[in-house]
Amino acid sequence: VQLQASGGGLVQPGGSLRLSCAASGTDFSTYGVAWFRQAPGKEREFVAAISWINRIYYADSVKGRFTISRDNAKNTVYLQMNNLKPEDTAVYYCAADSDPALALVAITTASRYYYWGQGTQVTVSS
Repeated sequence: VQLQASGGGLVQPGGSLRLSCAASGTDFSTYGVAWFRQAPGKEREFVAAISWINRIYYADSVKGRFTISRDNAKNTVYLQMNNLKPEDTAVYYCAADSDPALALVAITTASRYYYWGQGTQVTVSS
């Protein structure tokens, strides 16, 4: 299983970006998927997660601004990011796992995900 994260870039505060996490080598519909991010000098933190059956959970810091969704036909999970703030600047990583425990519950713990994408840089600056 390979995960390809894309869609990052430079955006002004208040702007929007849509990140994509495309999976190859598997049927992505039976994977729980999450986004994490890591800013320079900081620990990796949870952003959003979606279970097999589209149970969703967000970090408080992005709730109301970010939306996670999945298109199983395209083997892709998206993270729509609106009203971006400078503190959203980080490398964003998607992660996935086929553990059935992720079927019903959106898991927020990084260690529960086996497969990771390479990361995509998001910079929010004027």
